[in-house]
Amino acid sequence: MKLHKSEVAAMTLTHIFKSFGDIKVLQDVDFEVKKGEVHALMGENGAGKSTLMKIVSGVYQPDKGNIVINGEKTYFHHPNDAIEKGIALIHQEISLVPGLSVAENIYLSRMPKKSNNIIDWKKMRQDARCILDDLQCDFSENAEVSCLNIARQQMVEIAKALSKNPDIVIFDEPTAALTDKEKDILFDKIRMLKTRGVGMVYISHRMDEIFTITDRVSVLRDGYKTGTHKTSKTTAKELTKMMVGRDVESTMDYNQAVIGDEVLRVENLSSPDVFEGIDFNIKAGEVVGLYGLVGAGRTEIAETIFGVREKTSGQVSIDGKILSGKSAKEAMKAGAAFVTEDRKKEGLALGLAGDFNMSLAKVDQLHHFGFMDKRKELEIFNKYKKSMSIKIAGPKQTVGELSGGNQQKIILGKWLTMNPKLLILDEPTRGIDVAAKAEIHQLIRKEAQNGMAVLLISSEMPEIMGLSDRIMTICEGEITAHYNRDQFSEKHLLRGAMAKILEEANKVKA
Repeated sequence: MKLHKSEVAAMTLTHIFKSFGDIKVLQDVDFEVKKGEVHALMGENGAGKSTLMKIVSGVYQPDKGNIVINGEKTYFHHPNDAIEKGIALIHQEISLVPGLSVAENIYLSRMPKKSNNIIDWKKMRQDARCILDDLQCDFSENAEVSCLNIARQQMVEIAKALSKNPDIVIFDEPTAALTDKEKDILFDKIRMLKTRGVGMVYISHRMDEIFTITDRVSVLRDGYKTGTHKTSKTTAKELTKMMVGRDVESTMDYNQAVIGDEVLRVENLSSPDVFEGIDFNIKAGEVVGLYGLVGAGRTEIAETIFGVREKTSGQVSIDGKILSGKSAKEAMKAGAAFVTEDRKKEGLALGLAGDFNMSLAKVDQLHHFGFMDKRKELEIFNKYKKSMSIKIAGPKQTVGELSGGNQQKIILGKWLTMNPKLLILDEPTRGIDVAAKAEIHQLIRKEAQNGMAVLLISSEMPEIMGLSDRIMTICEGEITAHYNRDQFSEKHLLRGAMAKILEEANKVKA
């Protein structure tokens, strides 16, 4: 029986199989997205979610199975085939051209042209500005992408996809780098797209987002689909069990560590046009959170403490020793370690082996007369592979082939090999699955219990409130509030993170 046009699903996938060599990534997967529906796709890192969506977007071709778009069976040989069918993929990993402007990236390969076939730069910039305004982006369409932080680059990715007026949008971890404010803006846009009949796939590890914005949720585990539920008829516990095959216990049960002597002291620290007058300290056994909106200066403060960003005034001291702030090597020697927010760009050598990446922070100690101590390198790898439950085929597997959670564990392991006194964590669980996130949460509290001082930067309120002993809020480069654990609340954190913005708004009203 032929379906009425209104009953035809936006996209239907049936019996999808995909292998890479001997590795079976997808096994007989069915998946459907209705028009005007947000269908969540969940699973651990490596479960097959991104591979399934890359098949839909023409990046990969299935070994078996059917793809039906708006009632028509189709096959994509190339991503352009999917684009022509109205499919837009918002990548988890940024895929912009760094040296081009925001507007050029949004309209790359489809720039508007005048009748004489010359690019209409004015129209392109105007159109880009309209899309950015719609997403409430506060940066210029003329800005070079390489000058934007990772959150703003993610907003450009979203703008690029939505500029194509797609019928089907695939969101692959779209909020991993966004603050709650930016997430709310995106959710408003998603709700608007629903009213237009756009079908959407939403991939995320964040349970709160799944229950806020989606209509149905399907779960993959080890390449198989374990089920589909209406979001309103399931629970976070049920979905977690479907993903990992077992119950995952709460990972942020707070236990106060024994607080020791001061490890880090930051006094009147300032950096050009970014932040000023920053004062705080962290003692051994403390986890101190730093919460603020993207662009507030969180990452820049961490980079300055670690010596990779120039300071104009103030000082940083570790264990009472004042650092010059001129190099990361100096900070490392003093006992500092820094897990950056962009693991692929700054944290790992993606094309190199796991054992090499795990030993990167100790290269100086393992390097003798031009040769690496391979025995010691392997010992380090095996120790942290076991203690952190890293899923990797062996020491020589390249880290670029690993899931996000396992990559993040290797970065943490790399720094823990140093036995640091101070661990700086910038978005340590960004884009990783619920089980890996649970393990990293446990690791953070364990290291605090062992006397390590931790500076935690996170955009996730449950995470930063669950793990921290104290939280500082920052707005427009200034620390606006300090909260002890008994004062933690979403209201307080938001008020602190927007303090200067609200202050300016009140002045305008007055």
